Amino acid sequence: MNVHVSALAKNSAAEAAPTDNKIDGHAASAFALDVLAGLGRQPKQLSPKYFYDLAGSDLFEQITRLPEYYPTRTELGILRNCGKEIAALLPKQAALVEFGAGATTKVRLLLKSCDIAAYVPVDISGDFLQDQAGALRADFPALKVHPVAADFTEAFTLPTEVTALPKVGFFPGSTIGNFEPHEAQRFLRRAAEVLGHGALIIVGVDLEKNEKLLHDAYNDAAGVTAKFNLNLMVRMNRELGTNFDLAAFDHRAIYNRELSRIEMHLISNRPQMVRVCGRSISFTTGESIHTENSYKYSIPRFYNLARATGWTPLSTWTDSERMFSVHALRAN
Repeated sequence: MNVHVSALAKNSAAEAAPTDNKIDGHAASAFALDVLAGLGRQPKQLSPKYFYDLAGSDLFEQITRLPEYYPTRTELGILRNCGKEIAALLPKQAALVEFGAGATTKVRLLLKSCDIAAYVPVDISGDFLQDQAGALRADFPALKVHPVAADFTEAFTLPTEVTALPKVGFFPGSTIGNFEPHEAQRFLRRAAEVLGHGALIIVGVDLEKNEKLLHDAYNDAAGVTAKFNLNLMVRMNRELGTNFDLAAFDHRAIYNRELSRIEMHLISNRPQMVRVCGRSISFTTGESIHTENSYKYSIPRFYNLARATGWTPLSTWTDSERMFSVHALRAN
């Protein structure tokens, strides 16, 4: 689990959801259609982009401060220690576009070390986005902040105020690991289209490592990650009127060695029937809802991914233990 997003259920929504975009005669939201599509599949799955309502975003920020969760503090250390080297690569007076903006902790390090004229945070959680943007304006009064409430995995338009500025993308937190490889390629191509020819992007990428470290990072002793995972059901109950019993599901995160990824699941601990948008969805004991993947890369594998999508690797920075990496890429 990393900051903000994938689209695991998107591609199947048209197959499994009603073709007239209605549920029981009523217009259906994209959330409802994706939930029905994902729970209609075998195995069941839901898109992790729906983790990030206001409560989910807050829970994720709690996760980033857990002792077991190394990615955030390690990436922060890289950005802090290598800020001058990163700044030397970036154009002056650029617009910094953050895809899937969460808390502003990481971007603040770039704002302090780089010559940034405008900041464009793009995030699906509009309320959280506005809160963070307001705090940035207060602390960086000379910075122009133009939040965009959008799903950054889909097409969106940059504000006209930054059209004439050179563009730099920012995609921290190893969110790219939440994508399936073909989705990661699609994102990188779309980012190049949004930012334009010759633009740069700074990307955080989690690296392959000891499996126990990975297991502990996604199964923390305090149970915050479990609460974060289960909050997806809290959100469905609140927004879609479903009747998920949270006590009937358990959080589980496992490492899939063959695919080099952590998988997060919600496991039904008894046979049950759940009402979802007026329909009955059955679960057997031990049946899973697959909620997120987090792929771990070697540096050569990530370079191959970047080059295949029209980006040229310029520089790479890692921590001393090579647990995490930050990459600067240029759009061809």
